[in-house]
Amino acid sequence: MGKASRDKRDIYYRKAKEEGWRARSAFKLLQIDEEFNIFEGVKRVVDLCAAPGSWSQVLSRKLYLPAKLSQDSRDDELPLIVAIDLQPMAPIEGVIQVQGDITNARTAEVVIRHFDGCKADLVVCDGAPDVTGLHDMDEFVQSQLILAGLTIVTHVLREGGKFIAKIFRGKDTSLLYCQVHEMLIRSSIFYDASYDLVTCLLFNHSLSYHAKACVLLKLFFPVVTFAKPKSSRNSSIEAFAVCENYSPPEGFNPKDLHRLLEKVGSPSGMDDIDCSSGWLEGPNKVYIPFLACGDLSGYDSDRSYPLPKVAEGTYQSLDPVQPPIAPPYKRALEMKKASNHGIKELEKLSLDS
Repeated sequence: MGKASRDKRDIYYRKAKEEGWRARSAFKLLQIDEEFNIFEGVKRVVDLCAAPGSWSQVLSRKLYLPAKLSQDSRDDELPLIVAIDLQPMAPIEGVIQVQGDITNARTAEVVIRHFDGCKADLVVCDGAPDVTGLHDMDEFVQSQLILAGLTIVTHVLREGGKFIAKIFRGKDTSLLYCQVHEMLIRSSIFYDASYDLVTCLLFNHSLSYHAKACVLLKLFFPVVTFAKPKSSRNSSIEAFAVCENYSPPEGFNPKDLHRLLEKVGSPSGMDDIDCSSGWLEGPNKVYIPFLACGDLSGYDSDRSYPLPKVAEGTYQSLDPVQPPIAPPYKRALEMKKASNHGIKELEKLSLDS
């Protein structure tokens, strides 16, 4: 399928190349900001699973570059942006790149050092697995990314900060949140009540993986909203959890969440915990707002648009702004190319003989 064909089918793919974005996903963060004003007052921000860098580009253009071009700007007052990914990516002005694992506590320590001991105002995560088409499998892997993101958030995000994370919406997702005060009503001590409740939650097999991840988000953020940017296709199950006003429970230690997540998949060994989903029923079950972001009269991501007319007569499709430096599928492409080359050599030998 040629570039011109995709330019017609995906308006945001074409616009991303024309405006210099590395990926169409840049429009999703821009449209989330239009609705929630997430960049207001932000001086320190972390971009998790950043490669190829489109969200880091947005952060640079919306935060770093305006401050740098300001006449009264000082170097020590410029916004700090840290981008984390296992894969390397091309440099972006004003963005500090950390090639590391977001599930590793040392990565959080590196971020704090770049912030001179301070914590972030905003953490964003557009990470997603390579989808298989098996929704249960995709939902499980995505939920693990959310939990990994939440783990590092508890280390690097200041109280009152915001967290934006991609989610895959499963069945009845908006019904599966629980009010925080209902979770904590058993006790005012996190280690006794909330620890047991979260442990129970993680080992509750009657709840979907996504539901468990979402309830954990609600435990740490009083305000959680699902957002569907206009640039996200209707056919996609993706949405974004916009989590505001980070407020960890009293007495919470970030190491506790990491310790809990390490236990997932093994017996809990706690016979006195009620692991039924009854506490998510009745008055505890709530609807979570689901908002469409972006200009609703703007471009439709599921519609095909004609290519723009140009003076030369023929529209020239642009190449991607920045191809991946070292994509995980690079080795597979090399093997395929070598295999095809070998087949051609064999065909040539057979013809010569």
